[in-house]
Amino acid sequence: MIKLVFCLRRLPHLDRAQFQHHWRHVHAPLVAERAEVLGLRRYVQSHTLDDALVQPLAVPRGSPAPFDGVAELWWDSLEARTGARREEARRASAELLADERRFIDLAASPIFFTDEFAVVGDPAAEAVRDYLQARGRL
Repeated sequence: MIKLVFCLRRLPHLDRAQFQHHWRHVHAPLVAERAEVLGLRRYVQSHTLDDALVQPLAVPRGSPAPFDGVAELWWDSLEARTGARREEARRASAELLADERRFIDLAASPIFFTDEFAVVGDPAAEAVRDYLQARGRL
């Protein structure tokens, strides 16, 4: 499993509500419509809440201003990401990028691939553990 993480900052002319509305109600359906051609397994949007909630955590750490949200996209592998339908995938990616330019400050929004290591609360690992314990193998 491979995951793309996209830390989003909104364009300066948008307030948080406008940014989140576009992301959730315009961009999300575009991603959903193109998910199959992109080989996308999962897409999650994490929208930030009120800045006042994070201040007690951020100030002592000297943290920079928070992102406006984080997008996470999963594929089974790098190969699945490119897929057999390359030309369609390129076209779909270009369409999504065109929409992203309408609400995301792309130059201020880091994007990167990750290899995820769940430390606490991994449902799949817990299910395997429970299965093995039930059969006396653990």
